[in-house]
Amino acid sequence: MTSILRTLVASAALLVASLGAQAAGFTLSSPTIKPGSMLTEAQVFNGFGCSGKNVSPALAWSGAPAGAKSFALTVYDPDAPTGSGWWHWVVYNIPASATQLAEGAGTADGKALPAGSMQGRTDFGAPGFGGACPPIGKPHRYVFTVYALKTDKLEIPADATAALVGFMITGNKIGEAKFTAMYGRKK
Repeated sequence: MTSILRTLVASAALLVASLGAQAAGFTLSSPTIKPGSMLTEAQVFNGFGCSGKNVSPALAWSGAPAGAKSFALTVYDPDAPTGSGWWHWVVYNIPASATQLAEGAGTADGKALPAGSMQGRTDFGAPGFGGACPPIGKPHRYVFTVYALKTDKLEIPADATAALVGFMITGNKIGEAKFTAMYGRKK
Protein backbone atom coordinates (compact mmCIF):
# COMPACT_ATOMS: atom_id res chain seq x y z
CA MET A 1 0.00 0.00 0.00
CA THR A 2 2.83 2.40 0.81
CA SER A 3 4.37 1.80 -2.61
CA ILE A 4 1.09 2.73 -4.33
CA LEU A 5 0.76 5.86 -2.19
CA ARG A 6 4.34 6.92 -3.07
CA THR A 7 3.63 6.36 -6.76
CA LEU A 8 0.45 8.46 -6.56
CA VAL A 9 2.24 11.27 -4.72
CA ALA A 10 5.11 11.21 -7.23
CA SER A 11 2.67 11.24 -10.14
CA ALA A 12 0.77 14.17 -8.65
CA ALA A 13 4.04 16.07 -8.10
CA LEU A 14 5.04 15.49 -11.72
CA LEU A 15 1.64 16.69 -12.91
CA VAL A 16 1.83 19.84 -10.79
CA ALA A 17 5.40 20.48 -11.97
CA SER A 18 4.44 20.06 -15.61
CA LEU A 19 1.46 22.39 -15.23
CA GLY A 20 3.69 24.95 -13.51
CA ALA A 21 6.30 24.68 -16.25
CA GLN A 22 3.60 24.97 -18.90
CA ALA A 23 2.26 28.18 -17.33
CA ALA A 24 5.69 29.56 -16.36
CA GLY A 25 6.06 31.34 -19.70
CA PHE A 26 2.58 32.90 -19.54
CA THR A 27 3.07 36.67 -19.21
CA LEU A 28 0.94 39.79 -19.12
CA SER A 29 2.39 43.16 -20.07
CA SER A 30 1.33 46.66 -21.01
CA PRO A 31 2.98 49.37 -23.10
CA THR A 32 0.89 51.79 -21.01
CA ILE A 33 1.71 50.58 -17.48
CA LYS A 34 4.92 49.09 -16.12
CA PRO A 35 4.65 46.62 -13.24
CA GLY A 36 5.06 48.38 -9.90
CA SER A 37 4.60 51.82 -11.44
CA MET A 38 1.98 54.44 -10.64
CA LEU A 39 -1.10 54.63 -12.82
CA THR A 40 -1.52 57.87 -14.73
CA GLU A 41 -4.50 60.21 -15.00
CA ALA A 42 -5.60 58.19 -18.04
CA GLN A 43 -6.36 55.14 -15.84
CA VAL A 44 -8.06 57.14 -13.05
CA PHE A 45 -11.84 57.05 -12.64
CA ASN A 46 -13.89 60.15 -13.44
CA GLY A 47 -16.30 60.32 -10.50
CA PHE A 48 -16.44 59.47 -6.77
CA GLY A 49 -14.22 62.50 -6.13
CA CYS A 50 -11.66 61.58 -8.80
CA SER A 51 -11.21 63.41 -12.11
CA GLY A 52 -9.31 61.10 -14.43
CA LYS A 53 -9.89 60.02 -18.01
CA ASN A 54 -11.09 56.48 -17.13
CA VAL A 55 -9.34 54.83 -20.10
CA SER A 56 -8.45 51.15 -19.90
CA PRO A 57 -4.75 50.49 -20.62
CA ALA A 58 -3.41 48.50 -23.54
CA LEU A 59 -2.66 44.93 -22.39
CA ALA A 60 -0.92 42.03 -24.12
CA TRP A 61 -0.24 38.42 -23.14
CA SER A 62 1.89 35.61 -24.50
CA GLY A 63 2.93 32.07 -23.65
CA ALA A 64 -0.55 30.85 -22.74
CA PRO A 65 -0.72 27.24 -21.56
CA ALA A 66 -1.56 24.57 -24.12
CA GLY A 67 -5.26 23.85 -24.07
CA ALA A 68 -6.36 27.46 -23.51
CA LYS A 69 -9.76 27.81 -25.19
CA SER A 70 -10.49 31.37 -24.04
CA PHE A 71 -9.23 34.09 -21.73
CA ALA A 72 -10.61 36.31 -19.00
CA LEU A 73 -9.16 39.48 -17.57
CA THR A 74 -9.71 41.23 -14.25
CA VAL A 75 -8.46 44.39 -12.57
CA TYR A 76 -8.81 44.23 -8.80
CA ASP A 77 -7.91 46.51 -5.87
CA PRO A 78 -7.30 44.32 -2.81
CA ASP A 79 -6.72 47.42 -0.63
CA ALA A 80 -10.20 48.94 -1.01
CA PRO A 81 -11.78 49.47 2.42
CA THR A 82 -14.75 47.21 1.73
CA GLY A 83 -13.75 43.94 3.36
CA SER A 84 -13.73 42.32 -0.08
CA GLY A 85 -11.62 44.62 -2.29
CA TRP A 86 -12.91 46.37 -5.41
CA TRP A 87 -13.39 45.00 -8.94
CA HIS A 88 -12.43 47.62 -11.55
CA TRP A 89 -12.77 45.55 -14.72
CA VAL A 90 -14.04 42.07 -15.55
CA VAL A 91 -13.82 40.70 -19.11
CA TYR A 92 -14.50 37.09 -20.09
CA ASN A 93 -15.12 34.92 -23.16
CA ILE A 94 -12.11 36.52 -24.84
CA PRO A 95 -11.36 34.21 -27.79
CA ALA A 96 -8.29 31.99 -27.64
CA SER A 97 -6.96 33.73 -30.77
CA ALA A 98 -6.72 37.06 -28.91
CA THR A 99 -3.39 38.15 -27.46
CA GLN A 100 -4.16 41.74 -26.53
CA LEU A 101 -6.71 44.37 -25.63
CA ALA A 102 -6.27 47.82 -27.15
CA GLU A 103 -6.06 50.95 -25.04
CA GLY A 104 -9.60 52.20 -24.46
CA ALA A 105 -11.20 48.78 -25.12
CA GLY A 106 -12.96 48.92 -21.76
CA THR A 107 -15.80 51.23 -22.76
CA ALA A 108 -19.21 50.28 -21.38
CA ASP A 109 -20.42 49.10 -24.80
CA GLY A 110 -17.37 46.83 -25.26
CA LYS A 111 -17.25 47.52 -29.01
CA ALA A 112 -13.44 47.59 -29.08
CA LEU A 113 -13.10 44.19 -27.38
CA PRO A 114 -12.41 41.05 -29.44
CA ALA A 115 -15.61 39.61 -30.94
CA GLY A 116 -17.52 37.47 -28.44
CA SER A 117 -15.93 39.06 -25.36
CA MET A 118 -18.24 40.02 -22.51
CA GLN A 119 -17.77 42.47 -19.66
CA GLY A 120 -19.10 41.78 -16.21
CA ARG A 121 -20.48 44.34 -13.80
CA THR A 122 -17.76 46.05 -11.77
CA ASP A 123 -18.09 47.37 -8.24
CA PHE A 124 -18.98 50.73 -9.77
CA GLY A 125 -22.25 48.98 -10.72
CA ALA A 126 -21.84 48.74 -14.48
CA PRO A 127 -19.79 46.89 -17.09
CA GLY A 128 -16.64 48.45 -18.53
CA PHE A 129 -13.35 49.66 -17.13
CA GLY A 130 -13.61 51.70 -13.96
CA GLY A 131 -10.33 53.42 -13.20
CA ALA A 132 -8.51 53.83 -9.92
CA CYS A 133 -10.10 56.06 -7.29
CA PRO A 134 -8.93 55.11 -3.81
CA PRO A 135 -9.72 57.14 -0.71
CA ILE A 136 -7.22 59.88 0.12
CA GLY A 137 -4.17 58.45 1.85
CA LYS A 138 -2.03 55.40 1.23
CA PRO A 139 -1.69 54.25 -2.42
CA HIS A 140 -3.63 51.14 -3.40
CA ARG A 141 -2.52 48.16 -5.48
CA TYR A 142 -4.25 47.40 -8.78
CA VAL A 143 -3.78 43.79 -9.85
CA PHE A 144 -4.16 43.15 -13.59
CA THR A 145 -4.66 39.42 -14.26
CA VAL A 146 -5.27 37.45 -17.45
CA TYR A 147 -6.54 33.90 -17.06
CA ALA A 148 -6.23 31.08 -19.59
CA LEU A 149 -9.40 29.00 -19.44
CA LYS A 150 -10.16 25.39 -20.38
CA THR A 151 -13.54 26.35 -21.88
CA ASP A 152 -14.36 28.53 -24.86
CA LYS A 153 -17.30 30.18 -23.11
CA LEU A 154 -18.37 30.90 -19.55
CA GLU A 155 -22.15 30.76 -19.19
CA ILE A 156 -22.76 33.74 -16.94
CA PRO A 157 -25.90 35.90 -16.58
CA ALA A 158 -25.45 39.41 -18.04
CA ASP A 159 -26.03 41.09 -14.66
CA ALA A 160 -23.72 38.78 -12.69
CA THR A 161 -21.52 40.21 -9.98
CA ALA A 162 -17.75 40.25 -10.33
CA ALA A 163 -17.63 37.64 -7.55
CA LEU A 164 -19.73 35.21 -9.61
CA VAL A 165 -17.58 35.80 -12.68
CA GLY A 166 -14.49 35.24 -10.51
CA PHE A 167 -15.95 31.98 -9.25
CA MET A 168 -16.49 30.76 -12.82
CA ILE A 169 -13.01 31.87 -13.87
CA THR A 170 -11.42 30.05 -10.94
CA GLY A 171 -13.31 26.86 -11.75
CA ASN A 172 -12.05 26.89 -15.35
CA LYS A 173 -8.54 28.37 -15.22
CA ILE A 174 -5.50 26.47 -16.42
CA GLY A 175 -3.07 29.35 -16.01
CA GLU A 176 -2.78 33.00 -15.08
CA ALA A 177 -0.40 35.89 -15.56
CA LYS A 178 -0.48 39.16 -13.66
CA PHE A 179 1.21 42.38 -12.71
CA THR A 180 0.46 45.06 -10.13
CA ALA A 181 0.45 48.85 -10.45
CA MET A 182 -0.23 51.50 -7.81
CA TYR A 183 -2.26 54.67 -7.39
CA GLY A 184 -2.89 57.01 -4.47
CA ARG A 185 -4.55 60.37 -3.84
CA LYS A 186 -3.33 63.13 -1.57
CA LYS A 187 -6.39 65.36 -1.88
